[in-house]
Amino acid sequence: MKKTNEVPYKIYLEEHEMPTAWYNLRADMKNKPAPLLNPGTKQPITAGELGVVFCEELVKQELDNDTAYFPIPEEVFNFYKMYRPSPLVRAYCLEKVLDTPAKIYYKFEGNNTSGSHKLNSAIAQAYYAKKQGLKGVTTETGAGQWGTALSMACSYLGLDCKVFMVKVSYEQKPFRREVMRTYGASVTPSPSTTTQVGRKILEAHPGTTGSLGCAISEAVEAAVTSEGYRYVLGSVLNQVLLHQSIIGLETEAALKKYGIKPDVIIGCAGGGSNLGGLIAPFMRDKILGKADYRIVAVEPASCPSFTRGKFAYDFADTGMVCPLAKMYTLGSGFIPAPNHAGGLRYHGMSTILSQLYHDGYMEAISVPQTEVFKAAERFARVEGILPAPESAHAIKAAIDEAEKCRETGEEKTIVFGLTGTGYFDMVAYEKFHDGKMDDYIPTDEDLEAGFKGLPVID
Repeated sequence: MKKTNEVPYKIYLEEHEMPTAWYNLRADMKNKPAPLLNPGTKQPITAGELGVVFCEELVKQELDNDTAYFPIPEEVFNFYKMYRPSPLVRAYCLEKVLDTPAKIYYKFEGNNTSGSHKLNSAIAQAYYAKKQGLKGVTTETGAGQWGTALSMACSYLGLDCKVFMVKVSYEQKPFRREVMRTYGASVTPSPSTTTQVGRKILEAHPGTTGSLGCAISEAVEAAVTSEGYRYVLGSVLNQVLLHQSIIGLETEAALKKYGIKPDVIIGCAGGGSNLGGLIAPFMRDKILGKADYRIVAVEPASCPSFTRGKFAYDFADTGMVCPLAKMYTLGSGFIPAPNHAGGLRYHGMSTILSQLYHDGYMEAISVPQTEVFKAAERFARVEGILPAPESAHAIKAAIDEAEKCRETGEEKTIVFGLTGTGYFDMVAYEKFHDGKMDDYIPTDEDLEAGFKGLPVID
C-alpha cells in the first residue's frame, strides 16, 4: 500500500462499516517511539534478531514507522465479520442517573466469545503464524483476556497454543483458565518450574504470585526453545496497537455518521493495547492540528506506570531476555500486590503511548481499586453490562467527568472504551462485595526498588 497519510479510498465498506485496513499511528507522530534495543549489545534491534522470537510479517509491522495503513488480510477480515463492527452505545440510563448534561458513549468490545478487545490482535497474530507454516505459538496472560482470545484464534486456525498465566490470576480466575483449555490451549501458572527462567525467578522470590513480566520471560523461552513456535504478545507492542486501531477507526466512522464530535476520549491503560487502538485516529487528527481532543489514560493506583513511573529504557520482562523498550516503567522487577484484582498489571507502557504522553498529547490519571469496582457496579446496575475490572477504570473516569459537567453545566461529549465483560471476574467482585478488597498503593520506597533495576544505557 502506498505510504501516505491520506485515508485510502473506501477504507470503510458501506455494507458493514468496518475498516479494510489498520492504521499505524507512528506514521503521523512527529517524535517516533525510540527503537527497541538488543538486551545484549544495547544497539537497535534488527529484523533478523526479532525474527527469532516473532513471526516474520509481524516483525515488519513492529518496525515500520512510515506506512500509515496496512490492508487487513481477507481471512482476518472475514473472521472479524463474526463480531464486528462492535457497537458504539450511548449510555442514556447512566446519563439519567448521573443527572448530567454530558453525553456519554462507549465502544463495547465484549460482544465476542473471548469477551474482550484482545481478539482483534489475536486472530491477526495467529493468522501470520499459520501463514508462516508454524506449529504453534506461546504467550503470557494476566487477567486472562488475551490468553482466552489467543486460544480461540489458534483453535480456529489449527495452531497449538501454550499460555503462561500469572499465578495469582490462574488461582483467582479458574473459569477464564478453563475457557482457554476448552479451546485447546495448555495453561501453566507463572512463574513455573517448566522453564529455566521460571525456576530462577522462583529461587529468587519463593512464593511469588507472579507478574506479566515473569510470564513473558517464560513464554519467550518456551518459544525460542521449541522448533516451529514463535512468541506472540497481547499488548504493548507496536504491532498490537496497529491491529487494535480497528476500534478507533470504527468509533470515528460511527461518530462521523451521526455528526458527533467528542470532547473527551477515555481508555483504561495497562500495556496500552485498547487505549492505543481507541485513540489512534483521534490522536492522528490532534497531531496534525485538525482537532483538539482531550485524551485521558486511566491506570490503577496499584500499578501506576504513567503517573509514577520513569520514562526510560527498560526490560520488557522480569527475566531480562526480551528487547529493551523506552517507555514509562516501574522497573521490570515490579510485581503488583496480589490483592490487586483489577487487571492492568504490566510494569511498563507501550512505547507509542509513552512517547505521546511524554510529548504532552495526552493525560494520565490513576484510580484506587475499590473506587473502580464501585463504578463498575454502578454502571452494571443501569446499563445492563457487567464490565471487566480493567474497563471499569475508564468507567470511573467517565463518571467523574460527567459529574463535573453536572456541577459546571458544561455539555461535553465523552467517549470511553468498554474493553470487555467481567463474567469471569466474579472472585474479584466477590472480594469487593465482602469488603475483602483494599486499596494498596505502592510507596515511593516500593517503587524505588524497581527503579534500581533499570538498565544503564550509554
